[in-house]
Amino acid sequence: MSNKIRLGILGGGGDSLIGIVHRIAANMYDRYELIGGCFNPDPEQNISFAEKLGLNPARVYDTIDALIAGENKLPKEERMQVVSVLTPNFLHYPMAKQLLENNFNVICEKPLTTTYAEALELATLQQEKKVIFAVTYTYTGYPMIRQMKQMIAEGAIGTIQRVDLQYYQGWINPIIHNKEQRKTTWRLQPEKSGISCCVGDIGTHAFDMLEYVTGQQVDQILADLNYLYEDNQMDIDATILVRMQNKAKGVIRTSQIATGEENNFTVAIYGDKGGLKWEQENPNYLHHLNPDQPFQTYKRANAYNSPIAQDGVKIPSGHPEGIFDAMGNIYKGVAKAILGEKAFEGEYPSLHDGVRGMQFIEKVVASHKQGNQWIAME
Repeated sequence: MSNKIRLGILGGGGDSLIGIVHRIAANMYDRYELIGGCFNPDPEQNISFAEKLGLNPARVYDTIDALIAGENKLPKEERMQVVSVLTPNFLHYPMAKQLLENNFNVICEKPLTTTYAEALELATLQQEKKVIFAVTYTYTGYPMIRQMKQMIAEGAIGTIQRVDLQYYQGWINPIIHNKEQRKTTWRLQPEKSGISCCVGDIGTHAFDMLEYVTGQQVDQILADLNYLYEDNQMDIDATILVRMQNKAKGVIRTSQIATGEENNFTVAIYGDKGGLKWEQENPNYLHHLNPDQPFQTYKRANAYNSPIAQDGVKIPSGHPEGIFDAMGNIYKGVAKAILGEKAFEGEYPSLHDGVRGMQFIEKVVASHKQGNQWIAME
C-alpha cells in the first residue's frame, strides 16, 4: 500500500480551473494520492470525470453523505486522510462541518464560509476535533512572498508606515452590463456567493496577504463599494482604507471591472528604512527599495533567500515558477502538519486566516452600508 497521504476532493470536476490547480499541487511533492471524491453533482458527469482520472469507481461518491459513510466503513489505514473542498462558497460551511464532525483533515477554498458566524462555528469544531484545517489563500505559497515576510520580520524595511495592495481583474465587465447575463454567474448570486462578490473573491486574498507578510493585524477599515447597478446586489469593485495595529495606514484596492486586467495582484509595504514590492503576474521577483542603496531585485532559488523561501522552490534559478507551485507549497505544508513533521511558521494558511477573512468581508460591507464609516476589526 502507498505511504502517501490519501486525498479526497469535493467539487473541482470538468474544466474547473481550481480543480486542476489543486490536483497538480497535490501531486507536486509526491506527498498525496488522490483516491476518490465527489467531483460533480451530476452522477454521470461525476463518474465520467473520475474515469478520466483513473480512479477506483468504489471510491467515487454521489454526495458528501455517501463519501463520509463509505469512507467510515473502511479500515482506518485505507480511509481518506484529508478532503479538499473546491465547491462554490455556499457549500463550504456545510461540507467542512460534516468533514470535521467525522474527524477528517480539511483543505478548503476561500472564502471559508458565507458568514462570520459560520466561520466561528468551524473554528470551535476544529479545536474540539484537533484536526488540520487549511484555507487556500494561494498566493502566500509563492517563495518571494515568503521572502518578503521574512525580510519584514527581520527589520529590512524598518517600522511599517504605509501599506498598498491592489487586486485588479476585468473578467466580470462583459457580464455586469447585461441584466440577464448578470444572472448567469453564481458569484453575483447572494444565496450562493454570500454578501460580497469582489471583496469575498479577491479582496480577502489581499487582506490575508497584508496580515501574512506584515505579521500584524488590521485594526480598522473604511470601505467604499461599487455595485454599478441598483438591481445588482453584489459588489464588483472596492476601495478599502486600512489602519494597522502599529498605526500604519494604507489601502486595499480590488476590482473585477478593471477592463483589460487579468490577475493584477500587487503588494507594496513601506517602512521608515525602505520598501518591498511584489507582483503576482511576475511572481519570481521581489523588489527592495532602499534610499541609501541602489534598487535591488531578489530572485527565487538563490542562496541569499531565507530558508522558508528556499524550501518552496522546485527547480533551479532562472526557471520560472507560478500559481501551481504556490498552491503546491501550501499542500506540502499541510502534508507536514498531517504527518507531524517539522515545518516553517506560516507554511499554510490556517482556519484562523479563514475566520479573519470572513470577519473582514462582513466589516467591509457594514462600513459601506453605514455611509463609509471607520469600523474596528474585533
